[in-house]
Amino acid sequence: MAEVGIREYDAKKFVASKIYPSTIIKSVLVTPDTKFADLEGKNSWLKKDLLVCKPDQLFGGRGKLGLVLVKKNWNEVKKWIEEKRKKETKVKGVSGKLTHFLVEPFVPHDLQYFFAIRLTREGDQILFSKEGGVEVEENWDKVSSFTVPVLSKLDLGKLEKKLFPGIEAKIKKNLLDFTKKVFSLYRESGFSYLEFNPLAILKKDGKINILDAVTKLDSTASFECLESWKNFEFPEAFGAKLNKEEAEIEALDKKSGASLKLTILIPEGTIWTLVAGGGASVVYTDTICDLGFQSKLANYGEYSGNPTMAETYQYASKVLDLMTRNKSKEKKYLLIGGGIANFTDVAKTFTGIIKALKEYKKKLKEHKVQVLVRRGGPNYKEGLKNIEKVGKEIDIPIKVFGPDTHMTKIVSMIKK
Repeated sequence: MAEVGIREYDAKKFVASKIYPSTIIKSVLVTPDTKFADLEGKNSWLKKDLLVCKPDQLFGGRGKLGLVLVKKNWNEVKKWIEEKRKKETKVKGVSGKLTHFLVEPFVPHDLQYFFAIRLTREGDQILFSKEGGVEVEENWDKVSSFTVPVLSKLDLGKLEKKLFPGIEAKIKKNLLDFTKKVFSLYRESGFSYLEFNPLAILKKDGKINILDAVTKLDSTASFECLESWKNFEFPEAFGAKLNKEEAEIEALDKKSGASLKLTILIPEGTIWTLVAGGGASVVYTDTICDLGFQSKLANYGEYSGNPTMAETYQYASKVLDLMTRNKSKEKKYLLIGGGIANFTDVAKTFTGIIKALKEYKKKLKEHKVQVLVRRGGPNYKEGLKNIEKVGKEIDIPIKVFGPDTHMTKIVSMIKK
């Protein structure tokens, strides 16, 4: 499973719209392209309410970093945003520019609770603490947990006794209703982690407000959650800077119904991968590192979701181009791997890879590239036969293996 994060702005709007559908959601996202005048025209509350503003770029601890502006007017918020995005900010040793800011009304509250749901091997674990806020990690011993086993239903009676003992009846009733709705949404919408810290509560009415949210999605659920996720943005981690080739693959990925990912780790590396499947890409990377080749691993990525021949060709061409830019005294290896596909046509995708191999045959020979292939799935025999044949045609050593060979066996064929 590969987890992907989404902006707090998207997460809170999505959750609130599902569990409180009749509520008007006051929230705006300020991006580098945002014009303040346009926001003011569409959101009159910005000039009326006291506001909270914070960066929305997939990192936590914003309060401790002094990156949360609380109880200020709109003019103060605009000035603060302008100041913050002009300079580099360091977060956990990573430097980058603040580009996206979440602005919401300030919510008065008496209580701050911590609430989260996360996917574990045993099932979905619900976490709760009466002491939410910035110090929750320092007080983790006060966090209670309740696990709902895989394929089991949520038992609110047992959960109430485990997580909410001693809480005032009115507030407890709202917490139980909130938990029931959020848990259902969590399971239906492909979440792997959902954290609200804090949940802000007013004692007089027990009303619950989500002040901060952290959300991660299980990328393997994308095929069945397309409708739910259609308005989500999947930003890069704070400080991440895509190079030209990574940006081109990202652009290709956004236009495709398939998944195409590429991260360059060591441009001068001698081990390059063309891996089908997000899970397989993790397995291959782990195996390469476990066998002591981490200092030679050049890239991380995947092509999956039955990409077209043209898309696979573009992806493979980019990898081969990068692979043959830097000279090395050592032999280079291209691992074309994957599990046993369910619906990806192996022969079709291999046609795109074969086309790229033919185009780069001269450079591949110059760089002493050895190709190792392991694949299974629809039409895999034809795909393996074709790619083995092209190796002989272009005089490049290509060894092929089917599903009877362990998926990562080809990694052990690399010579140190």
